Amino acid sequence: MPAGLSGWLAYLEQLHPKSIALGLDRVNMVKERLGLRPDFPVITVAGTNGKGSTCAMLERIYLEAGYRVACYTSPHLLRYNERVRVNGIPASDDELCDAFAAVEPLRQQTPLTYFEYGTLAAMWHFMLSDVDLVILEVGLGGRLDAVNIFEPTCAIVTSIDLDHMDYLGSTRASIAREKAGVYRSGVPAICGDPNPPDSLSDYARDVGADYRQLGQQFNFNQQGEYWDFTSCLMKLEGLPLPALQGEFQMFNASCALETVLCLQSQLPVTKAAIVAGLRHVLLAGRFQLVGTNPRVILDVAHNPHAAQALAENLRSTPVGGRTIAVFAMLADKDMAGVAKALVGVIDDWYVAGIQQLRGADAETLRACIQSATPEVKVQCFEDVISAFRQACLAVGENDRIVVFGSFYTVADVMRVLPETLGDAWQPIR
Repeated sequence: MPAGLSGWLAYLEQLHPKSIALGLDRVNMVKERLGLRPDFPVITVAGTNGKGSTCAMLERIYLEAGYRVACYTSPHLLRYNERVRVNGIPASDDELCDAFAAVEPLRQQTPLTYFEYGTLAAMWHFMLSDVDLVILEVGLGGRLDAVNIFEPTCAIVTSIDLDHMDYLGSTRASIAREKAGVYRSGVPAICGDPNPPDSLSDYARDVGADYRQLGQQFNFNQQGEYWDFTSCLMKLEGLPLPALQGEFQMFNASCALETVLCLQSQLPVTKAAIVAGLRHVLLAGRFQLVGTNPRVILDVAHNPHAAQALAENLRSTPVGGRTIAVFAMLADKDMAGVAKALVGVIDDWYVAGIQQLRGADAETLRACIQSATPEVKVQCFEDVISAFRQACLAVGENDRIVVFGSFYTVADVMRVLPETLGDAWQPIR
């Protein structure tokens, strides 16, 4: 057996020749050998963007209601342990090693990807942890994602846009069909995209799911600092805005509330718990302010849809000076689409390479940005930390820095925040 968590993670990375290998046959076979048949409610969350925020809101609401909540998300920012939480607390190294060690002998010679192995280990840990419910975030797509081996009590698709097209197809319709694969017969099937392709609702209808569409079976109405949620199940008035910033978070919050109402007979939740959950929800790297002098914002936006939301957030919170981007992306993402979404919002770009096999180099990013907005200033750096430190030196009193483009980009900056910002740093709670 590998030694320690780092040994296990290195072992997992080399078990399968591909980092992504969609399909359920292999992982389902090992699941059956492990006897992983949860007897608690399972909420499955798919979508192009908004999965993490929706999971975080559900987790916080159910914690406020007094339930013992498990949550499995990906990717992580600083430590793998972030992916596997019980009652909001990441699993310890020892707990994760025990879970991996439980999977290994029953894997036999079945090749599993890093994500597949991790999914099985997470559920093994949850089943030993006496939880009341589990929230599972889909890694990629839905239909063929490892998370989909577990039968959901409620399934959510938060949004549908173009991403992972090599695996999911080149149109919103094909991507929606893949994400709809988490829906099941007779199970609440929630969609938080205000304009989903017909392929999503068609699939839900074909399998006999209890389909619930934002704008139809449920909706929201924002009024200043409060909002009302209306569903065919119940109306909730005077709710506080979610602590996660951005207008798009209303879509995610609505998905979470419709889920809570659908599961009321199994997991009763009071309005007070919903209010507390919305007020107290936290999620690192989602338009997260981590410094005030200089003003530093972290956002994991890594596709055009998320970049458009980031641009809207920046426009709605203007500053007197410049907005400086510290920007790095993976090469297999739509770099040009992300750059185009930020035209007119970013004044100066500090671009860098990501020290990963899939990372784009700074010169490629520069070309994408200057193609979208030729007049803007772009400086290139070897790595994200160098770009961030230079931005901190260049920033003026009324300027701000926004770090975005990838989970890797945000994670690199998070590692050096205390030493770089000093007293201006706002620790992540």
